[in-house]
Amino acid sequence: MTPSTPEKNTAVPSEADASTSLPTRVGVLGGGRMGAGIAHGFLIKGADVLIVERDAPSAEAARERVATAVGKSIDRGLAGAVEDHLAHLTVSTDYADFGDRELVVEAVPEIWDLKVSSLQAVEAELGSEAVLASNTSSLSMSGLAGHLARPGSFLGLHFFNPVPASTLLEVVIAEQTAPALVEKARGWVAGLGKTAVVVNDAPGFASSRLGVMLAVEAMRMLEEGVASAEDIDNAMVLGYKHPTGPLKTTDLVGLDVRLGIAEYLAEQLGERFAPPAILRRKVERGDLGRKTGQGFYDWS
Repeated sequence: MTPSTPEKNTAVPSEADASTSLPTRVGVLGGGRMGAGIAHGFLIKGADVLIVERDAPSAEAARERVATAVGKSIDRGLAGAVEDHLAHLTVSTDYADFGDRELVVEAVPEIWDLKVSSLQAVEAELGSEAVLASNTSSLSMSGLAGHLARPGSFLGLHFFNPVPASTLLEVVIAEQTAPALVEKARGWVAGLGKTAVVVNDAPGFASSRLGVMLAVEAMRMLEEGVASAEDIDNAMVLGYKHPTGPLKTTDLVGLDVRLGIAEYLAEQLGERFAPPAILRRKVERGDLGRKTGQGFYDWS
């Protein structure tokens, strides 16, 4: 993995400059938990959404994830029936279907070579005015942009789980990103009902860098017997008003995801981000958090 270190792009428009219009035709590459959440977020705001997956069973599973999420949104007060919203959702296994999309968000796993090949495959199908975005939580946007034919039309849109409920969306500017695209992205974020945090490309951006640092220190404290997982988390929830403690947040994100980000940040920024042994052991055992039923907490 050899992403470049970007120069700073200081041409960041103010919040007041951004319109709140959303693209009407949105594509999402990858329909896992995060990809389905991104699709859900755009769908309930009125966009026509396409999810492309690697095979038919995965595509149908993505449709079911979105349908379940839309149902929960309706339970919380979203107008309309599930079927009304799903009428604007398409699932596919063909990258060529991205051809009419205004925006495509890549949401594949955090593996450098997979990100690069996926982004290149999507870009080859897009129209000349389309925007391509990556949902990466830590990888170099400028490094990824360097592998694309139209790097000025590329930027990071880092969503947070659960996507519809989260009020944050991190907009990451690659060295090559056209300044006008940043303003457009701000408008999309506002149209989704979220707040944009705009950052220049750097390892871990703002959110992952701070979140992982807190999480790995909490893991070290647990290893050292300073306190239980519950008490470490409660210290941050009750003392610092965090909605969820760093260990429970790691369970929600996925221990394997956190491990990958920590390894990358340690490589880029130094040993202070080195993954603790307890994290490696849990990942080796398959204790990946809520998605497997066991992480730092028992979710069974």
